[in-house]
This record gives sequence, structure tokens and C-alpha cells, in this order.
Amino acid sequence: MATRIQQKNTAAILEAALDVFSTHGFRGATVDQIARAAGLSKPNLLYYFPSKEAIHTALLDGLLEAWLDPLRALDEAGEPLDEVLGYVRRKLEMSRDFPRESRLFANEIIQGAPRIGPYLSGELKALVDEKSRVIRHWIGDGKIAPVDPYHLFFSIWALTQHYADFDVQVHAVLGSKDIDPYPDAQAHLEAIFTRMLHP
Repeated sequence: MATRIQQKNTAAILEAALDVFSTHGFRGATVDQIARAAGLSKPNLLYYFPSKEAIHTALLDGLLEAWLDPLRALDEAGEPLDEVLGYVRRKLEMSRDFPRESRLFANEIIQGAPRIGPYLSGELKALVDEKSRVIRHWIGDGKIAPVDPYHLFFSIWALTQHYADFDVQVHAVLGSKDIDPYPDAQAHLEAIFTRMLHP
């Protein structure tokens, strides 16, 4: 069992690594950068994690479960439009509350998903297949307008994660780093998906 100091150092390393990886990507990040950001020596860091790959894997493992939770919460027994809009809100909230994690995930995908490829084609695909069947069932019952479920999910991911992954661009266009884009983004996205899905 890890001691309190070991737990503290492990948490400091992962927190520092999240900053470094989300800023520089996997290839651009170094163990030296992570150690410096964590306030540890490189040998001390390597006591906890033997490599940059091990740190990155630990971060991704912690992220992937949380990444699926908003989609898992989409409930077939609920009101269809409310369920889809709830999913949109949950994904937007993740972008707002966990922007570094979103960029970490995006960087991994851009690089060809070398560490999470099996997750994408396994657990993620299985969940998306399951929820796509729910969407098709709602369409068949006339509860929402006909859409391709997979492309609906792709659209939701693109439109919500944009606010985290392209945060600098969003604030540059809005004219200030101090503007909170999320209230207007939520209203805008809810209007888009309501018009798209209303039967």
C-alpha cells in the first residue's frame, strides 16, 4: 500500500503530466518537463513511473472511463429529445471542466491512437453501437426525426469538444480570454439539435 508521500508524489506527477501532455502532445513532452512541473527530480519521478509512456498510459486509463460516462447516461426509457440534449450538455460540461483531458484525448487521436486503438474499436464502439440502436428505436417510433445515429454522435463530439480543444481560437474570435463561451454555446447547441431532431 502506497504511503501518503507516495500518493502525493504520484498525484503531483499525473497533474503535471496532464499539463505537459495537453500542451505539447505525447511526442513533444519530455520526462524532464514533467519532473520540473511536478517539482521532483527526474530520478525521483522515474521511481514512480519508469517512462514517459507509463505516465501517459496512466493518464489515459483514468480518462477513458470518465469519457464514456456521459454517453452511458443516455437512457432509452427517457424522453428522446431530452436525453439527447442532456448528453450534449454533459459533453459540453466536460469540455468546460476538463479541457486538458479533452486535449490529451484529442492529441492521442490525432497521432493515430497508438495507445488507445483497442479501446476505440472495442469498448467505445460497443457503447456507441448500443446507443445507436436506441436512437434508431426512437426514430422508428416517430419520437425524433430521422438521422444517422453515428453521425449524430460525431456531430455532438465535434461541436462540444471544440470549446476545449480549440479554446485559444474560441477566445481569440470572441475577443477576450475573460469571456465565458459556455452559456451561449449551450443555448446554441441545444437550438441546433432541437431543430435537427424535432419530429
